[in-house]
Amino acid sequence: VQLQASGGGLVQPGGSLRLSCTASGSTSSIIVTDWYRQAPGKQREAVATITRGGSANYADSVKGRFTISRDSAKNTVYLQMASVIPEDTAVYYCHVNFYYNDEIGSSWGQGTLVTVSS
Repeated sequence: VQLQASGGGLVQPGGSLRLSCTASGSTSSIIVTDWYRQAPGKQREAVATITRGGSANYADSVKGRFTISRDSAKNTVYLQMASVIPEDTAVYYCHVNFYYNDEIGSSWGQGTLVTVSS
């Protein structure tokens, strides 16, 4: 499974931005899709997760502000970011776990930079 992330950019505090993660390859084998982020000087952290069944979970730091969703027809998962704050500045990565033979595979997309600044 290959992933292509897009949608990053500069956004003002309080604004909104939507990130996209489009999968290709064996997309029917995807179990779960995550968004992670890594701020300068910090470790990568999980932001939001959506399962193949559609269940979503969020980090406490983004709960109520970010929404993860998917369009199965487009093999795309979105991260809608709202009421952003400077602490949301980071490189955002999408990630999937998928079935591969009898094992669980993992794939990362390239990062997309989100900068929250006035």
